[in-house]
Amino acid sequence: MRVLHLTHQYLPEKVGGVELYTHWLTRAQVARGYNAAIFYRSSAAETTCIHRTDAGSDVWQATDGVLTAPRRFLSTFRSAQLLAFFVAVLDEFKPDIVHVQHLMGLPYAILETLVKRHIPYMITLHDFWWRCANAQLLTNYSQELCQGPQPSFQNCACCALARAGVDGEVGAFALAPLMAWRNRLLAKALNAAAALVASTPFVLDWYAAHQAPCEKLHLLPLGMPLPENLPVRQRAANNRVRFLYIGGLSYQKGVHVVLEAFQGMPPQAELWIAGDEQADPDYVTLLRRMATSNVRFLGHLTREAVWATLVDADVVVVPALWYETFSFLITEAFVARKPVLASRIGALANRVSDGVDGILLPPGDVSAWRMAMQGLVVAPEKIEFLSSNINPQLTIDAHLDRLMELCYVALATTSSIGS
Repeated sequence: MRVLHLTHQYLPEKVGGVELYTHWLTRAQVARGYNAAIFYRSSAAETTCIHRTDAGSDVWQATDGVLTAPRRFLSTFRSAQLLAFFVAVLDEFKPDIVHVQHLMGLPYAILETLVKRHIPYMITLHDFWWRCANAQLLTNYSQELCQGPQPSFQNCACCALARAGVDGEVGAFALAPLMAWRNRLLAKALNAAAALVASTPFVLDWYAAHQAPCEKLHLLPLGMPLPENLPVRQRAANNRVRFLYIGGLSYQKGVHVVLEAFQGMPPQAELWIAGDEQADPDYVTLLRRMATSNVRFLGHLTREAVWATLVDADVVVVPALWYETFSFLITEAFVARKPVLASRIGALANRVSDGVDGILLPPGDVSAWRMAMQGLVVAPEKIEFLSSNINPQLTIDAHLDRLMELCYVALATTSSIGS
């Protein structure tokens, strides 16, 4: 089988959950004997499509100018050059199926082309972009949670204008029809897909409630490569407890909530924070001002350093203020047998069992987070109890088994329709 992965960005330029998953999945497919390739959009002044190989996979990097936020949004409606690049790749690679990881910044016409050529495609729903232009269900004008588009699309228009630094109801009235058009196009994309893959029940239920075709939705947790023989660190005799956050350093990730809660912690507690400090320098400056002497900033970690740091930690924190859709950090924490403190919001409540392998807490509630962390510091035996209840995590190979079943069903269904 020839599988072409389509995504909005990729390694090494961008490193995030979607990029890493695409990388892991493609490598696993190549190891199984599949011919797997990647097409993604990059941001650069020139207009070009560069081909390279990466660990046995063909990778096409397409650029059509510097990718600003307005251009990323408008590309959904039209980008003739990107479409031409993709069509050329279709002609060269000749995929049996296309796996859409993300379409942000790429033209909807790509999917129309696949339908016309009777090439099935499946979509993994990594976030809410197919219904929410902001992708995060978090408003740009108030940083509050959003339940999705209103029938008038006024809220989506206000959100888009706020992202552009514009405020005003008149502009929202003018922009709302464009937001509605966007969602009609992407609704067609979801309906034409052979399968829609949701990694957690929360994501599946949300899309089902927002007009995605229920018969095409499939629940499949994401897998990842797991290290062999990961060492287990013995707890320190001085009962020092190390809390660890790894991930993006931005407001919606809620790191400031943990830092504020940590200001009242006993002296034997430590908080380690790892993440790229250049992505949002103003927020990182705020975090550093809030930090006490027992807080360490570790900077960006390599994959090897992530595992080594997890081994040295005791508890992992995921204090998100928005609707996460999966969280590879929780998978990594559980592989390292570290319990997780997580916000009781979105998919995080699907991943962590409260009082079993971690603790679920109200998002943004500093007092609740402080109380939970203090409870583990003064009674570290609770950490051992939570660790003992952690279940094995899904490997990328086990995930691939189930994913390829969906691919073969999609191929069979398309063949029967075309015959």
